[in-house]
Amino acid sequence: MSQAPGAQPSRPSVYHERQRLELCAVHALNNVLQQQLFSQEAADEICKRPLSQLALPRVLGLILNLPSPVSLGLLSLPLRRRHWVALRQVDGVYYNLDSKLRAPEVLGDEDGVRAFLAAALAQGLCEVLLVVTKEVEEQGSWLQAD
Repeated sequence: MSQAPGAQPSRPSVYHERQRLELCAVHALNNVLQQQLFSQEAADEICKRPLSQLALPRVLGLILNLPSPVSLGLLSLPLRRRHWVALRQVDGVYYNLDSKLRAPEVLGDEDGVRAFLAAALAQGLCEVLLVVTKEVEEQGSWLQAD
């Protein structure tokens, strides 16, 4: 179909959510899917539900992005920065390998690491990245079957 000379081609309708609060992950999902499918509540529920379904023995480690208080000496400032923290199992024991700690913190067994993750998620504004092998990622075997 030809257009009249000088006519502009019509632009496709593109779904685009603008940033609101700290919901960039929700906006990114909806923008990629080109419709409003996810809400903050739905995203929060998804984050909480896979926590109990994680096949931790198939996960090499976890990396958390957490809010971190800012202080100047003994003075705590009303600011929050982000901090990345690594969790890893070594010889059957899970550790918090936070670089701000003087030494690794023992979390214990799977229940201990799940409790740590639940507490971190309950604080809000926490992101969890799973570190898995390519095989585990391709198979999706980082989640336990229902």
